[in-house]
Amino acid sequence: MTKSVAIIGGGPAGLMAAEKLASSGHAVTVYEAMPTFARKFLLAGKSGLNITHSEDFSRFAERFGSSSSRLRAALDGFTPDDVRVWAAGLGSETFVGTSGRVFPTAMKASPLLRAWLRRLEEKGVALKPRHRWLGFDGNGHRFETPQGEVLVTPDATLLALGGASWPRLGSNGDWVAWLRAQGVTVNELQPANCGFDVDWSETFRERFAGAPLKSVSTRSDAGTFQGEFVISKHGIEGSLVYSHSAALRDRLNRDGKASLVIDLMPGRTIERLEKDLARQDAKASFSNRLRKGAGIEGVKAALLREISQDANRVSPHELAGLIKNLPIPLSRPRPIAEAISSAGGIAWEEIDENYMLKHRPGLFAAGEMIDWEAPTGGYLLTACFATGLAAAKGIEAWLGAR
Repeated sequence: MTKSVAIIGGGPAGLMAAEKLASSGHAVTVYEAMPTFARKFLLAGKSGLNITHSEDFSRFAERFGSSSSRLRAALDGFTPDDVRVWAAGLGSETFVGTSGRVFPTAMKASPLLRAWLRRLEEKGVALKPRHRWLGFDGNGHRFETPQGEVLVTPDATLLALGGASWPRLGSNGDWVAWLRAQGVTVNELQPANCGFDVDWSETFRERFAGAPLKSVSTRSDAGTFQGEFVISKHGIEGSLVYSHSAALRDRLNRDGKASLVIDLMPGRTIERLEKDLARQDAKASFSNRLRKGAGIEGVKAALLREISQDANRVSPHELAGLIKNLPIPLSRPRPIAEAISSAGGIAWEEIDENYMLKHRPGLFAAGEMIDWEAPTGGYLLTACFATGLAAAKGIEAWLGAR
């Protein structure tokens, strides 16, 4: 028997659930607050849509930190290989980049999204843009629309409203208060895959904001990673910083302070640096001694002096130690509105194995609304797809048992 399902939120998790439920014959309506669907998905694809990752699946499935075990069943149900097959079915063949990340051959998100929305409509999915959820009204949901408020009372509902990053694209976190009012535990939304503020001197900020720090190694509680990041007017940002963001954010929350430790010359040992620096003429300028003895100049030399203003007066042994272990003290994460994604959300203990809220039967959740986070590299998007599909299967099971 056909049942009505409301999906609130027209991003990847909601649209994936809509596809599954419509394929099973249910009457599915997707309500989206914005004038168009999947705006964050489109933004992510402007510079190349990183749709998933090609690494070994057992390693992939462990990239979600403390939520890995809870997400595993959903990821098993929609693996990175499944993502590539699904994209190909929409006319978007994919390829593996040098980093192992997977991209559509066209690189953009827009062709994939257009084909997806077209297929959903062909399956009978009703797409309702400009329908902003206003919260619960008894067993129904109120929406603000250009024609005024409407009340919808479906047989089942999936919430797929995203977190709170990039709120101008639709995910603003308003739902947190409404769920908490229903007695649902929602952990505080926090920035993930974000930059950090650093109290740079005005001189350093003016000269080097926007400068990339290349070929460095970075260390935090998250581990050690090599690559590059960018000095910003506020602090530091870039993919290498994002690799550490969860660990640095958590340490700031816990201890009130945190540092990202930089190895400015990962290709040289500390012993080699000490010998090379000791051979330099003590009468030469500090800049020349750094350049000739350690191969350090430009923004790297400036950063060294910014962090350790006495660096020009220390011994070769101490200077080598600074070059290999330079701590950048962080003040705070950048605001969640700037973050690539968000941490926090509906606590896992509030959700059963079918992604239904335990205290409100018939109400399900998927995507970034739930308290999990992932690094960049296609992990976030894959898990949004996977939880959307898992929640759709949960809805089918619940409707079938009624």
